[in-house]
Amino acid sequence: MICATAFLAATTLIAKALGTDTLGPPLHPMQVSFGRFLFAWLVFATAIAVLRLRLIRPDYRTHVLRTACGWGGVTLMFAAAAAIPLSDATAISFLNPVLAMILAIPLLGEKVGPWRWLAAVIAFAGAMILIRPGTEAVQPGALLALGAALALGLELIFMKRLSGRERPLQILIVNNSIGLVIAALTVIWVWQPPTTAQWAGMAGIGLLMACAQVFFINALARADTSFITPFSYLTLVFAAGYDALLFGVIPTAVSLIGALTIIAGAGLLAWREAVNRRKN
Repeated sequence: MICATAFLAATTLIAKALGTDTLGPPLHPMQVSFGRFLFAWLVFATAIAVLRLRLIRPDYRTHVLRTACGWGGVTLMFAAAAAIPLSDATAISFLNPVLAMILAIPLLGEKVGPWRWLAAVIAFAGAMILIRPGTEAVQPGALLALGAALALGLELIFMKRLSGRERPLQILIVNNSIGLVIAALTVIWVWQPPTTAQWAGMAGIGLLMACAQVFFINALARADTSFITPFSYLTLVFAAGYDALLFGVIPTAVSLIGALTIIAGAGLLAWREAVNRRKN
């Protein structure tokens, strides 16, 4: 899980480089997202060919809904990474399990107790600290990250429907295949010729994202979710470290307070999930 977080944070770092003038003229987030899906698909397609895996009754409707949300979340996250510090964008993205919990009420008919609502309130308070509503410091990038968290929260809902019903590698190849189609159709309107360094950056994002997904799935297969969930918050540490090392961006006190508040809320939610799972 630690490896997965390091890879995931690295994808946002490269996305920031591609979305600014670090590697050439800034690329549109949809073009960065296209690179992510293209090269990740190449990795998984190669694995499928080598292993000769056959698709067994994939639920294409749920896959399309899941992938559309994932594509939207990734694209918004890449846009946010280019606009605000990586630590802020990453922290706001941690709202996605809280938003998934709220969305599960109307979409999955789940019941939410007082502890979970408390976790949601704490996490949203942290988000408001980072977004700074009602002040001149409100950053559009923070709102983009909030949109990414919402889309990724919806993706979690559809992932729950797929989990246990299809093999992990099948889910990954179907997800990346549909994502590549969506990304290819949308990138037409914003395409600009990438530099050699930008092509390398997009390839790096795809490869790192594929590695992150593989490590994450293997972590889930080897340990309880309640055990590995706390390690996911290391993504914030890696993102802040990368940002400081390569872009010289140091998190402010407000950023640290907001990030820790969101992590406290998400951590409380993960703890309650573990308690409920033991009861059941």
